[in-house]
Amino acid sequence: MSETKFNIAVLIDGDNAQAKFMKEMLEEVSKYGKATIRRIYGDWTSSNMNSWKETVNNYSISPIQKFSYTTGKNSTDSSLIIDAMDILHSKSVDGFCIVSSDSDYTGLAKRIREEGLFVMGIGRKTTPIAFVNSCEIFTFSENLIAELDVVIEEAEAKKVDIVPQGKIQKAAKKPEAETQFPKIDMNIIDKAFEISTNEEEEALISKVGSSLRKIDPSFDSRTYGFKTLTQLLKSLSKYKIVNNHINGLNHPLIKLK
Repeated sequence: MSETKFNIAVLIDGDNAQAKFMKEMLEEVSKYGKATIRRIYGDWTSSNMNSWKETVNNYSISPIQKFSYTTGKNSTDSSLIIDAMDILHSKSVDGFCIVSSDSDYTGLAKRIREEGLFVMGIGRKTTPIAFVNSCEIFTFSENLIAELDVVIEEAEAKKVDIVPQGKIQKAAKKPEAETQFPKIDMNIIDKAFEISTNEEEEALISKVGSSLRKIDPSFDSRTYGFKTLTQLLKSLSKYKIVNNHINGLNHPLIKLK
């Protein structure tokens, strides 16, 4: 992730996104920049948009009305794309966040990147890989669920050194319940480490994180049950984390054991 924060246009496909994640989505965007433009597209005469009405007011999002003139055709896609191109040519932002799981925005994401602007996407894990890989960063909305952070924090409070890969014990109500996570792809981790290392064969974790996103825009430690990349890397037997204090701040390094 770049340390430079800039202005981002957040464009939401109201037919294809979930209102309940709006707070978490804006928090995710804030990691990379300031959401100066916030627009959501949909047919506001339809009952399908009811869940968004309160959210729009709470988060200062501008609703854009698009009537569905033809059954089976989605005018929301074309409206969002046209607006995005207008914003792109106005040069009023430094990047875009497209909130949707629809592959129709693949071409738009590519076009934005061709102009040298930052582009991220937020959508479900069912989002087609073509759209995911067209973005510089893609965050799965399932990873924004606050429950996961609470569970990890509880594990840390109980002084659990490492959250077991693939499993996290759920809240106290049902301790027997478990959340399953996918296996970590070590090929991606190894490749990111390899291209991030310095002459001492060690790498800044922040640089490894950037390399992981370049290899796989959807790479996210939360997908594997870890709140941070540092926690994920600590769980791997072949690597070790080394503190690296510079001007009173810790910029941890990772190296082979």
